[in-house]
Amino acid sequence: MRTVRLRAALPALAGAAVLTGTLLSSPAQAAGGVTIHHVWFDSPGSDTRSNASLNAEWVQIRNTSGSAVSLKGWTLKDASNHKYVFPNVKIGAGKYMKIHTGRGSDTASDKYQDRRAYVWNNDKDTATLTKANGARADACSWTTRDPSDKYC
Repeated sequence: MRTVRLRAALPALAGAAVLTGTLLSSPAQAAGGVTIHHVWFDSPGSDTRSNASLNAEWVQIRNTSGSAVSLKGWTLKDASNHKYVFPNVKIGAGKYMKIHTGRGSDTASDKYQDRRAYVWNNDKDTATLTKANGARADACSWTTRDPSDKYC
């Protein structure tokens, strides 16, 4: 009798496991599908603080979901709490967006922090993406073991 009940219960348990896996998705998916994809924390060449050099330092985010996500009020910050607050923008489904350190004109795929100094430390740092409600969406850390950029 015990074997029969167990065999009858297995399909239900398998279905529950699949449902649980669907509902309890990965942290990135639970965060609206927006993740930190790539960070270029050490701009190429000498650190001259020119706008071109500042803009060669960036964080690229990616929307892995199947629909656009509003980033209004989301923040991107480093370990020293230098914050970039996203304006009223959306990132399309499956799209990428770079957040550059220097000055420039925002487009759908490139945003600019309008800073005149570097944000991301070359020796070690953490980029943290936070939703408007304060929940952490994603983070990416690096150390001197990494080259000048890191895929997260």
